[in-house]
Amino acid sequence: MLIDSNIIIYATQPEHDLLRQFIKKHAPAVSVVSYIEVLGYHRLQETERLLLEKFFQVSEVIPLSEPIVKQAVALRQRQRMSLGDSIVAATALAYGRPLATRNVEDFVWIEELTVLDPLLLSE
Repeated sequence: MLIDSNIIIYATQPEHDLLRQFIKKHAPAVSVVSYIEVLGYHRLQETERLLLEKFFQVSEVIPLSEPIVKQAVALRQRQRMSLGDSIVAATALAYGRPLATRNVEDFVWIEELTVLDPLLLSE
């Protein structure tokens, strides 16, 4: 399971215990893009930063590789999408993992990608 940035952020909120359990159960992996997006947020509080750093220490952070770059280029050639989303989707595709995100609509057009919103599963 590849976890998108927005799911990581939701999981830090106290009311999302079921989401945290879902992430634990599915051996979290994240794209390096999510690592940059989440820890690079300019208004991140020190306590939040420490919590998130612990999360990334126990998660597989998948770096950019040539297959991911080529897949991201191919996705952006097919349809307009942000650079970050293209790298996240390409990472999930390159590693054969489903993508957990709140922004299912941004990825649903990628037929070969399994996309799910774990917050909907826990409601």
